[in-house]
Amino acid sequence: MVTIFRTRKSKILTTITVILLIVAAILYKLADRYLIEHVEVKVTPNTSITQGTDTGISSGSGTSSNSTPDSGTSSDTTTSATTSSDAEYDDWNYKDDNETISIKKVETGSGSDMITYYVADVTFNSKTNLLAAFAKDSFGTNITQNTSTIAANNNAVFAINGDYYGFRSDGVVIRNGTVYRDEAARIGLAMFNDGTMKSYDEEETSTDDLLAQGVTNAFSFGPALVTDGEIAGDFSHVEIDKNFGNRSIQNSNPRTGIGMISANHYVFVVVDGRSAGYSRGMTLTEFADLFKELGATEAYNLDGGGSSTMYFMGRVVNNPLGKGNERGVSDIIYIPQS
Repeated sequence: MVTIFRTRKSKILTTITVILLIVAAILYKLADRYLIEHVEVKVTPNTSITQGTDTGISSGSGTSSNSTPDSGTSSDTTTSATTSSDAEYDDWNYKDDNETISIKKVETGSGSDMITYYVADVTFNSKTNLLAAFAKDSFGTNITQNTSTIAANNNAVFAINGDYYGFRSDGVVIRNGTVYRDEAARIGLAMFNDGTMKSYDEEETSTDDLLAQGVTNAFSFGPALVTDGEIAGDFSHVEIDKNFGNRSIQNSNPRTGIGMISANHYVFVVVDGRSAGYSRGMTLTEFADLFKELGATEAYNLDGGGSSTMYFMGRVVNNPLGKGNERGVSDIIYIPQS
């Protein structure tokens, strides 16, 4: 009897050990996929502006404290303008010899239907000065920093979060003319050195073709919102990838997007959301309609949710998730001083 009991106890302990080993293996696999940093390439940071140069532009982060406009109106409240030998700027505007940036806060609706978003209108006179940067100057997976940190580290005047390429293992990733990943998967966004952008099918256009056309950056998220001046399609059900935790994204959410009105004339929009009484976010249909109303002939949806962040002149302009807390991202799109 004692022998039988010991045998059963031994089998139970063996079974528990096996289960624990399986659980540990699964947890490690998940951590390796979604938590542990894997650096594939170290990238030399942009040095177009020397750190410490006295331009009058602060670096760092923080939330804005602009006054709230009336519902349904836009706010372009400014502080006293500052002029240096290089640029003229205030809390919501920037201008130098090559680029002009103007940001407005807009509120529509009320109560549970209130939406708060920010529009940055950007024009370049000659050279398109749109760059991209990786978190910690590294390409890989699970490498993240706040948008404001990446922006400050790259001397950005203006920045938004990118496509969070590090969350997935597919998609075409081209940054500042270099191909980092070539795994066609979805409708991507291509930006060119002539100041234009367009959405494209990654499975139908090769990276060699893109580079031959003068691509500078390619992002892989989506969907395309506006193409050739028209709403891109039906957004009733959209999923970006099949990763763990992925969900359909067409409902009201915080949003980040980029649009082109004409060559060298862009609009960037960041929508706050998931915050009752402040901003519910936008559906993809509402987001596409907004870009068309702004005059965009092309527009593309980037990573949203807690990632949605707009940075300008050393501070975070919007209010991520209504809590003022940024979420780490893998990359940004930014504009340095000319």
